[in-house]
Amino acid sequence: MPLDAETKAIEMPEDHRDELRLWLRLLTCSTLIEGEVRRRLRDRFDVTLPRFDLMAQLDRTPEGMTLSDLSKRMMVSNGNLTSLVDRLVASGHIERRVSEIDRRAQIVNLTPAGRTEFRAMAAEHEAWIAEIFGGLTQREQKDLMRLLAKTKLSARNAIVGVAQ
Repeated sequence: MPLDAETKAIEMPEDHRDELRLWLRLLTCSTLIEGEVRRRLRDRFDVTLPRFDLMAQLDRTPEGMTLSDLSKRMMVSNGNLTSLVDRLVASGHIERRVSEIDRRAQIVNLTPAGRTEFRAMAAEHEAWIAEIFGGLTQREQKDLMRLLAKTKLSARNAIVGVAQ
């Protein structure tokens, strides 16, 4: 079995700074969790993670969203989003309509069947995440949340510093 980058960095710590090893650990954890969630969504519901994410955004906004707003929230291009929307419209999970405010814009929202199916997926998804983090105590989860919030702020500050 080939070694991942994190394992290589741990085996040769003198070649890597602590910050690099920390980054590789975060990336490894994220990749492992995302891969498992993708697998379970595919196996259990025959749905991709991007489709699940799109439906999650629409579940939070029952009145629907423009494709442009949805694209911004999901941080994907309009082109990528359009193909996702087309497939979910074809499967009956979402519907598309012309905006009454701007006739050039399209509004998409979950159909009643799409909302019901998404909520069943979301409940299982939440249980999977609880299972994945089940090896951590409540205190460890709180500590990790606090440290990750601090990490996020540090990253944002570094990015702003570079942009100036």
